[in-house]
Amino acid sequence: MSENSEAPGTSSAVPAGGTTPGPRPEPLRFFGTTWVDHDGGYGLRRAGVTTGSLVAAVAACFVLRFAYQGLEIAEVGGFVGMLVVLMFAVCSAIAFRKTWEGFTRRPDDASQEDRLRGLKSIGFIGSLLAYFLRSFKEAPGEKLRRTEYETALAQYAKRRSSRTGNPAARKSAKGKRSGRR
Repeated sequence: MSENSEAPGTSSAVPAGGTTPGPRPEPLRFFGTTWVDHDGGYGLRRAGVTTGSLVAAVAACFVLRFAYQGLEIAEVGGFVGMLVVLMFAVCSAIAFRKTWEGFTRRPDDASQEDRLRGLKSIGFIGSLLAYFLRSFKEAPGEKLRRTEYETALAQYAKRRSSRTGNPAARKSAKGKRSGRR
């Protein structure tokens, strides 16, 4: 089905939904499609995402600190405490890297991303920090979505410009001319 196909019985002047025909921008989490024209409170949303991700990361650090204190109270030993800290540090670094890469390109292998889901949830602080840092420059993932959207618009415009009228009308006009001879 094409981008501008219509439901039966609708007017061809305005497609279903009341928007212009062509590709639609992909919405971003917390931003919707406001990233396209930077309207609809885009600046406030970016400020909110920036502060919200930092506050969530700080709160998560406090929760992990309390968990570590629980390990000290349980007297599990220095080795176990060191392993827990090391595990969260490594998982946070991997989660940061994978989240940051997700803002600039689509994952090559979806099954690989599914396998890393548990590791990324353990290192959620890294993901929050990546979100925090990226939101200073743009909405996280905006550059990737904008590139894809502009490519889709260019392809759509190219397809539309190569069409000159209704092909069915041209075929019927040729048929009528040959029939008159």
